[in-house]
Amino acid sequence: MDDHLGAGSLARLLAGWRESGGPGASAQAALAGRITSLLADGRLAVGTRVPSERELAGALGVGRGTVAAAYEELREAGHLVRRRGSGTWTAVPSARPSGPGGPPAPLDGTLHVGATGFAPFAPMGTPTAQVPGREVIDLAHAAPWAPMEAVTEAGARALAELPTHLASTGYDVLGLPALREAVAARLTAQGLRTSADEVMITAGAQHAHSLVARTLVRPGDRVLIEQPTYPGAIELCRHASARAVPVAMVDDAATGRPGWDLDALAAAMRASSPTLGYLVVDHQNPTGAVMPPETRAAVVAAAGRHGVTLVVDDCLRDMWLDTPVPPPLGAWAGAGGTPVITTGGLSKTVWGGLRIGWLRAPRTLLRRIAAARSSDDISTPVLEQLVAVGLVERLDELVDQSRRVLAHRRDHLRAALAEALPEWRVPNPSGGFSLWVDLGVPRSSALVEAAGRFGVHLAAGPRFATGGAFEQYLRLPYTLTPDALDDAVARLAEAWDSLGVGTSTLTTVV
Repeated sequence: MDDHLGAGSLARLLAGWRESGGPGASAQAALAGRITSLLADGRLAVGTRVPSERELAGALGVGRGTVAAAYEELREAGHLVRRRGSGTWTAVPSARPSGPGGPPAPLDGTLHVGATGFAPFAPMGTPTAQVPGREVIDLAHAAPWAPMEAVTEAGARALAELPTHLASTGYDVLGLPALREAVAARLTAQGLRTSADEVMITAGAQHAHSLVARTLVRPGDRVLIEQPTYPGAIELCRHASARAVPVAMVDDAATGRPGWDLDALAAAMRASSPTLGYLVVDHQNPTGAVMPPETRAAVVAAAGRHGVTLVVDDCLRDMWLDTPVPPPLGAWAGAGGTPVITTGGLSKTVWGGLRIGWLRAPRTLLRRIAAARSSDDISTPVLEQLVAVGLVERLDELVDQSRRVLAHRRDHLRAALAEALPEWRVPNPSGGFSLWVDLGVPRSSALVEAAGRFGVHLAAGPRFATGGAFEQYLRLPYTLTPDALDDAVARLAEAWDSLGVGTSTLTTVV
């Protein structure tokens, strides 16, 4: 399929590019920098055919020479490639190996700081910048630190148990019974009564979402999402050729924290008749909001009235730092009520490299998903499932350790930001991995580009929305060590000063 981005669409993504290059930057450098930034935070996908130089120049109102020079700069950096007869496409720069004798990159996912000037944990398709003389700090991605001893022990136990499974084919589209039973027991303990035959084991939660979309969504269908939301939800709509129906999060009048507008959700369901509703109700990504119990009940009731199947991403559910969260949304569905699919996994609670997830769905719906999966994905790897069994059994212990570490780092980052950047409005989320910071001015994308020059990778606010919204916001994870966070904040302050934005009277929220 020709994944082509029109000149008008790219021009909209590039809004404000002239002012984002920093003092003295040429037009071509500013344009190339903004395109690199769009690639870095995922708003411009790798493998996309970009407009011709003439088309983009017309859409931006600049000379063709400016676009041609910017494109050439991007080609030299490896961010664009020219294919004979088919135009120019976005690409991933070839990674350069570290020098001989150089220290290895960290293995536990804690620092996300490259040992040789690279960001080793950038996902596939993300350009990796170099900053001479400075290690690159990755604040674009939020990932947990791995409990190395627990994962190692679970791996050894899994290897010991593997021979007992070698007599079978190893194919089970639903997953190992032992792991499904462990997941079902955990969901039941959380308040969502579940049996093992309502659980499917997947290769991560993203895989679960993809299976649901493949089963239930057809091209042109509508999918209700929060605004802002997890970027994977937006990508899910794009890959399914579905139309996203964004419903804005609003500030709660009583608490001042972000929340859900129940009337707006119900109105969107009634007016758009979405096939699916994708929600993150516990430590919503990126706002950190937690949906109150009464709102959960009302959302499930509204979905039932309008025939909307709800998909609830519960990956961050266990990452509460202050107070436990309410029972899962599916607990309000009841037997035979609104179809609610609950997804989860170990990538956010244990380690991103452990690609084990699950989905919980009513039995009839689960059978449909299993049938759709079996056509090209027979099962999840047995060895990884065996590792997961041991980790799920002790997940409460592991998550409790993570909570203490994350609570300290959250508070540390908030304090550092209050001191270095007092004009930013910094929330105090009750859980999750990150802060949804209000910059006070719509300069998020410009800051992402400026921070790149100081060796910090960021994800701009528009990465979490449709239509280029949230230029005034920035997501900042607090998963790094305090020393790394201090270094990152110091560089952010330098980058912010380089934009010449000035200061305001905004204060840190208590």
